[in-house]
Amino acid sequence: MANETKKSGDLPVTTFENTKLNLIPLDWKEVYYTNCPLISASNVDQELGWTREEYKKIGVKYDYFRNTRENDFYPHYIHNLDNLIRFGGLFPPVHVHADIRRTRLLGVTHVPTEGGCMMVRSRDDIYRMSDLKGKKIGLSKSLNQIKTDWWRIQEHQGIELMLRLNGMTMKDIELIEFPYADDWYNDPRMLEPLYNPSDLWLQRDHKRDLAFRPLEMALVNGAVDAIYTQGKVTQQLMEATGKIKAIEDLAKYPDWTLQVANIPATITCSDVMAEQHPELAVAFMKGMIRVGRWANEHKHAAAAILDRQTFYLDVEHTYEGIKHVDMVPDLSPQNLVSVEIGKDFMLSHGYIKNDFDVYKWAAPEFLEQAARELLEEEWKKRTTSKLPSAAVPLAGERLG
Repeated sequence: MANETKKSGDLPVTTFENTKLNLIPLDWKEVYYTNCPLISASNVDQELGWTREEYKKIGVKYDYFRNTRENDFYPHYIHNLDNLIRFGGLFPPVHVHADIRRTRLLGVTHVPTEGGCMMVRSRDDIYRMSDLKGKKIGLSKSLNQIKTDWWRIQEHQGIELMLRLNGMTMKDIELIEFPYADDWYNDPRMLEPLYNPSDLWLQRDHKRDLAFRPLEMALVNGAVDAIYTQGKVTQQLMEATGKIKAIEDLAKYPDWTLQVANIPATITCSDVMAEQHPELAVAFMKGMIRVGRWANEHKHAAAAILDRQTFYLDVEHTYEGIKHVDMVPDLSPQNLVSVEIGKDFMLSHGYIKNDFDVYKWAAPEFLEQAARELLEEEWKKRTTSKLPSAAVPLAGERLG
């Protein structure tokens, strides 16, 4: 593998030592959430507000973590806010739990056909992976050492898998690194309060914003011959330009273990919240179950909401992307293996320093308690309408 790195000496490197992190003071009467612009119940709920209702029932304020100037963007990546719950891509929380602080894995949502695609210029004489022998493939490189380089990890993993599936290795291609500063997370210009993540996407044409397709112009301009993109979401946007096409798609293979491009999306809370205020984690999961069930029953309506913040072409393409996705978070054996595959890749390729047991990270008791409480509430509502008073609650101990 011949490595070449584009010039990075004039770009700043961000470290814990040269960076001031900004956090609001801890108050357990407040819970903050953050999510990635992907398929999840949280991205639907930010428009519905049903999880906020669950917290209101127990007298707790629920808010998007960036709806206050005191918080910068780093909690989304390093979970340095104890009263934060994150629902987003897999690689950052794996990095956090391995190398920064302990968290609990509350649930996951998997999109089982989004392993990623290999993109080339549409008019190049390249039609198969074997045509890339001796050619240049791009790989991004964040110079921010505080957070994990999740863009690079998914590119690295996807490229390696596609080469292997086609009888090739990294030795058959030339890997070209593209460093970038990645230092905007505490920039004062970025810290205007946002009511929810949709506010951010409304301020920019995110479906055409190349900040979310970092190597596209390197491909179009001829600096490389191919790039990895994480799935149909951005593949469709790239192909709509007429300049780019896909020659390989991991989603076309029957092997479900190939579909781990920064997914499954994971729900995590801090160990402090889990141990000292478990009711806060339960309230969040109640909201996710409620919204997930609604989204499963109303996929087109959910697609219209998700289209405001994800990277499918339009509402109909979003619907096609989610129609087979279970929007209710789970901790199924198959999905936990998918989490383990992503963690093992990060460990074996040096993206995390410490190993951990995914099955000990998983905390199904919070999801179980949330489901039980929702069932009891529905039982009470239904029996109250038929009986003089509500029937005896269903059996089961409570958390918190």
